Amino acid sequence: MTDIIKERRSIRRFTDQAVEQEKLDEIIEAARWAPSWGNLQCCEIVIVQKAEKKKKLAELLSAKNPASKVMENGPLVIAVCGRPEKSGYYKGKQQTRYQHWFMYDLGIVSQNICLKAHELGLGSVMVGSFDHPKVEELLNVPAGCELVALIPIGYPDHSPSPPKRKEVEDFVHYDKF
Repeated sequence: MTDIIKERRSIRRFTDQAVEQEKLDEIIEAARWAPSWGNLQCCEIVIVQKAEKKKKLAELLSAKNPASKVMENGPLVIAVCGRPEKSGYYKGKQQTRYQHWFMYDLGIVSQNICLKAHELGLGSVMVGSFDHPKVEELLNVPAGCELVALIPIGYPDHSPSPPKRKEVEDFVHYDKF
Protein backbone atom coordinates (compact mmCIF):
# COMPACT_ATOMS: atom_id res chain seq x y z
CA MET A 1 0.00 0.00 0.00
CA THR A 2 2.83 2.42 0.80
CA ASP A 3 4.25 1.96 -2.70
CA ILE A 4 0.84 2.68 -4.25
CA ILE A 5 0.51 5.86 -2.17
CA LYS A 6 4.03 7.04 -3.03
CA GLU A 7 3.84 6.19 -6.74
CA ARG A 8 0.40 7.63 -7.56
CA ARG A 9 0.57 10.88 -9.56
CA SER A 10 -1.86 13.30 -11.15
CA ILE A 11 -2.02 12.16 -14.79
CA ARG A 12 -3.17 14.66 -17.40
CA ARG A 13 -2.44 12.64 -20.56
CA PHE A 14 -4.00 9.28 -21.37
CA THR A 15 -3.66 6.79 -24.20
CA ASP A 16 -6.69 6.01 -26.39
CA GLN A 17 -7.21 2.64 -24.66
CA ALA A 18 -10.65 2.21 -23.09
CA VAL A 19 -10.97 1.33 -19.41
CA GLU A 20 -12.37 -2.17 -19.04
CA GLN A 21 -15.70 -2.46 -17.20
CA GLU A 22 -14.12 -4.90 -14.72
CA LYS A 23 -11.55 -2.26 -13.71
CA LEU A 24 -14.23 0.42 -13.45
CA ASP A 25 -16.24 -1.95 -11.23
CA GLU A 26 -13.22 -2.39 -8.95
CA ILE A 27 -12.79 1.38 -8.69
CA ILE A 28 -16.46 1.80 -7.81
CA GLU A 29 -16.14 -0.93 -5.19
CA ALA A 30 -13.15 0.91 -3.66
CA ALA A 31 -15.28 4.07 -3.51
CA ARG A 32 -18.12 2.12 -1.89
CA TRP A 33 -15.87 0.98 0.94
CA ALA A 34 -14.56 4.44 1.84
CA PRO A 35 -15.26 5.27 5.49
CA SER A 36 -17.80 8.02 6.17
CA TRP A 37 -19.16 10.00 9.10
CA GLY A 38 -21.49 7.73 11.08
CA ASN A 39 -21.34 5.32 8.12
CA LEU A 40 -24.02 7.50 6.52
CA GLN A 41 -22.37 7.19 3.10
CA CYS A 42 -23.26 10.61 1.67
CA CYS A 43 -21.48 9.89 -1.64
CA GLU A 44 -23.19 9.76 -5.04
CA ILE A 45 -21.17 9.06 -8.20
CA VAL A 46 -21.87 9.82 -11.87
CA ILE A 47 -19.78 7.97 -14.47
CA VAL A 48 -19.38 10.05 -17.64
CA GLN A 49 -18.30 8.16 -20.78
CA LYS A 50 -20.16 9.79 -23.68
CA ALA A 51 -17.88 11.94 -25.83
CA GLU A 52 -20.29 14.87 -26.14
CA LYS A 53 -20.75 15.09 -22.37
CA LYS A 54 -16.99 14.92 -21.69
CA LYS A 55 -16.51 17.72 -24.25
CA LYS A 56 -19.07 19.86 -22.40
CA LEU A 57 -17.35 19.10 -19.08
CA ALA A 58 -14.03 20.27 -20.55
CA GLU A 59 -15.68 23.49 -21.71
CA LEU A 60 -16.88 24.15 -18.15
CA LEU A 61 -13.45 23.90 -16.53
CA SER A 62 -11.73 27.08 -15.40
CA ALA A 63 -9.75 28.94 -18.08
CA LYS A 64 -6.41 27.31 -18.93
CA ASN A 65 -7.15 24.35 -16.64
CA PRO A 66 -4.40 21.77 -17.37
CA ALA A 67 -6.97 18.97 -17.12
CA SER A 68 -9.06 20.24 -20.07
CA LYS A 69 -7.64 17.83 -22.67
CA VAL A 70 -7.83 14.76 -20.46
CA MET A 71 -11.38 15.70 -19.43
CA GLU A 72 -12.48 15.75 -23.05
CA ASN A 73 -10.32 12.98 -24.53
CA GLY A 74 -9.95 10.52 -21.66
CA PRO A 75 -12.04 7.34 -21.59
CA LEU A 76 -14.15 8.32 -18.57
CA VAL A 77 -14.74 10.86 -15.84
CA ILE A 78 -16.05 10.10 -12.37
CA ALA A 79 -18.10 12.95 -10.90
CA VAL A 80 -17.98 12.75 -7.10
CA CYS A 81 -21.08 14.23 -5.48
CA GLY A 82 -22.45 14.17 -1.97
CA ARG A 83 -25.35 15.05 0.24
CA PRO A 84 -24.09 17.77 2.65
CA GLU A 85 -26.75 17.30 5.30
CA LYS A 86 -26.17 13.57 5.50
CA SER A 87 -22.63 13.88 6.86
CA GLY A 88 -21.86 15.52 10.18
CA TYR A 89 -25.55 15.77 11.07
CA TYR A 90 -27.74 13.74 13.41
CA LYS A 91 -31.52 14.18 13.34
CA GLY A 92 -31.04 17.33 11.27
CA LYS A 93 -28.65 18.93 13.77
CA GLN A 94 -25.02 19.63 12.93
CA GLN A 95 -22.77 17.50 15.14
CA THR A 96 -19.34 18.50 13.88
CA ARG A 97 -17.51 21.79 14.23
CA TYR A 98 -17.36 22.07 10.46
CA GLN A 99 -20.57 22.48 8.52
CA HIS A 100 -19.25 20.77 5.40
CA TRP A 101 -18.04 17.45 6.81
CA PHE A 102 -19.28 15.80 3.62
CA MET A 103 -16.21 17.31 1.93
CA TYR A 104 -14.03 15.19 4.21
CA ASP A 105 -16.03 12.07 3.37
CA LEU A 106 -15.84 12.78 -0.36
CA GLY A 107 -12.10 13.41 -0.09
CA ILE A 108 -11.72 9.88 1.27
CA VAL A 109 -13.88 8.50 -1.56
CA SER A 110 -11.80 10.42 -4.12
CA GLN A 111 -8.55 9.14 -2.63
CA ASN A 112 -9.84 5.55 -2.75
CA ILE A 113 -10.80 6.04 -6.41
CA CYS A 114 -7.39 7.42 -7.37
CA LEU A 115 -5.37 4.85 -5.40
CA LYS A 116 -7.39 1.94 -6.78
CA ALA A 117 -7.04 3.30 -10.31
CA HIS A 118 -3.27 3.47 -9.84
CA GLU A 119 -3.15 -0.06 -8.47
CA LEU A 120 -4.97 -1.22 -11.62
CA GLY A 121 -2.43 0.48 -13.90
CA LEU A 122 -4.67 3.48 -14.60
CA GLY A 123 -4.05 7.17 -14.12
CA SER A 124 -6.28 9.84 -12.60
CA VAL A 125 -6.35 13.50 -11.69
CA MET A 126 -8.68 15.23 -9.23
CA VAL A 127 -10.24 18.35 -10.73
CA GLY A 128 -12.04 20.94 -8.62
CA SER A 129 -11.82 24.16 -10.64
CA PHE A 130 -14.92 24.31 -12.83
CA ASP A 131 -18.34 25.92 -13.05
CA HIS A 132 -20.06 23.78 -10.42
CA PRO A 133 -23.68 24.89 -11.03
CA LYS A 134 -23.42 24.36 -14.81
CA VAL A 135 -21.77 20.95 -14.43
CA GLU A 136 -24.39 19.94 -11.84
CA GLU A 137 -27.07 20.93 -14.37
CA LEU A 138 -25.31 19.02 -17.18
CA LEU A 139 -25.11 15.89 -15.02
CA ASN A 140 -28.62 16.34 -13.62
CA VAL A 141 -27.39 16.39 -10.01
CA PRO A 142 -30.55 16.62 -7.87
CA ALA A 143 -31.31 19.28 -5.26
CA GLY A 144 -29.79 18.41 -1.88
CA CYS A 145 -26.73 16.94 -3.57
CA GLU A 146 -23.56 18.81 -4.54
CA LEU A 147 -20.82 18.05 -7.05
CA VAL A 148 -17.38 18.34 -5.46
CA ALA A 149 -14.82 16.85 -7.87
CA LEU A 150 -14.36 15.46 -11.37
CA ILE A 151 -11.84 12.63 -11.76
CA PRO A 152 -10.79 11.71 -15.31
CA ILE A 153 -9.44 8.14 -15.47
CA GLY A 154 -7.55 6.29 -18.19
CA TYR A 155 -4.32 4.58 -19.12
CA PRO A 156 -1.38 6.96 -18.49
CA ASP A 157 0.54 8.32 -21.46
CA HIS A 158 3.41 9.54 -19.25
CA SER A 159 4.98 8.97 -15.85
CA PRO A 160 5.60 12.23 -13.98
CA SER A 161 8.38 12.50 -11.43
CA PRO A 162 7.36 12.71 -7.79
CA PRO A 163 6.94 16.23 -6.42
CA LYS A 164 9.09 17.38 -3.53
CA ARG A 165 7.53 16.58 -0.17
CA LYS A 166 7.99 18.17 3.22
CA GLU A 167 10.28 16.38 5.62
CA VAL A 168 8.42 14.59 8.44
CA GLU A 169 9.88 16.88 11.09
CA ASP A 170 8.46 19.89 9.20
CA PHE A 171 4.84 18.92 9.83
CA VAL A 172 4.59 16.27 12.56
CA HIS A 173 4.26 17.40 16.19
CA TYR A 174 4.14 15.18 19.25
CA ASP A 175 2.04 16.00 22.30
CA LYS A 176 1.79 19.69 21.35
CA PHE A 177 2.10 21.88 18.26
